[in-house]
Amino acid sequence: MTMITSTGLKLITKHPPIVAVTYIRLNNYSTNNQILNLSELKRGTGGRSSFNGVVATVFGATGFIGRYICNRLGKCGSQIIIPYRGDNYEPLRLKLVGDLGQVYFHPYDLRDEESIKKCIKYSNVVVNLVGRDWETRNFKFDDVNVEGARRLARLAKAAGVERFIHLSALNASETPNEAGLLPNGSRWLRSKARGEEAVLEEFPEATIFRPSDVYGQEDRFVRYYAHPWRRIGPLFPLWHKGEKTEKQPVYVGDVVTGIMNAIKDPDTAGKIYQAVGPKRYLLSELVDYFYRIMRKDDEWGYKRYDMRWDPFFQLRVTLTQKLSLNWPIAHLHWEKLEREHLSDDVQSDILSLEDLGVNLTTIEQQMPWEFKPWTYAIYRGQDPDEPFAAAAPPRTVNV
Repeated sequence: MTMITSTGLKLITKHPPIVAVTYIRLNNYSTNNQILNLSELKRGTGGRSSFNGVVATVFGATGFIGRYICNRLGKCGSQIIIPYRGDNYEPLRLKLVGDLGQVYFHPYDLRDEESIKKCIKYSNVVVNLVGRDWETRNFKFDDVNVEGARRLARLAKAAGVERFIHLSALNASETPNEAGLLPNGSRWLRSKARGEEAVLEEFPEATIFRPSDVYGQEDRFVRYYAHPWRRIGPLFPLWHKGEKTEKQPVYVGDVVTGIMNAIKDPDTAGKIYQAVGPKRYLLSELVDYFYRIMRKDDEWGYKRYDMRWDPFFQLRVTLTQKLSLNWPIAHLHWEKLEREHLSDDVQSDILSLEDLGVNLTTIEQQMPWEFKPWTYAIYRGQDPDEPFAAAAPPRTVNV
């Protein structure tokens, strides 16, 4: 005879004097017969083949920064849910960032709350990297950067998510400083500022990061300045020759390290962090340095000039913006140029990546590697590893 008792014991009786008792735990991880959250079932000593208790949903995982975050999450044994839209083959490469059974994919639409709820149902961490820096017929800036961010924060709060990480922008402000290219300044930066407010209204414990220009593999910074469509032959146009714009670009690995440290540290809840590099440069110095790295110096024909007096380049920007079917060629459009020529506004009273224990990477350490594929004559008999004089580093701006 078989009987299940109220305490979860299974009694199997064969003959009356002999009773075999088999103990069956209701939950192998519980000592008080309570079902625990999946995030509490930690296993292993660390690494991809472990489970560290973090179940993270990463919105925008297929983007530039998202791929780095997914890899770092999988590397330390997190379980990752990757919402995606469109072609399901696009996020498929991210299957490799985690061990077998640790990476899950789910289709979603930013306007469909039911699909979002399914993506965050079992998560204790949500990272919002969804952004739009080029308006399309289906999505305007506010649709993604404000309303989309608000929706994700609200649903995450309702689902009981413990940590919400939101990526904003460094110069986000309702009244951004005008660079002079657009009459009313950057609409993208204004939408980013409203997005921050929306997230904090719905999820006051959210952690917000404000990165400056982020560079790394497959970015929109290195590739933007190296693209031939951004210049006129060997001539490079910049507003005021780039001599009135100050920048502090940051390496993507440093941004991701800061986000990972914030996920682990509950004391970062409700705080804002500026993600900027360790040094500040004039934009003119940076662009000159980039072309020195690529061995495209004065002998090659490189020369920087004032974009204000070049109507042909301005016409190129306008036509590129109007005639591009999807993304503008080389991401060249007026909104991008406006943001490009805004100086990075780093505020001393706001926390930075160094407050999260990040050892910042300098431009001089990383840029020679990033620009290596664009080395002049690299595919025409010139060995990129051949010893040559290192490019002179850019001069910094005292802060």
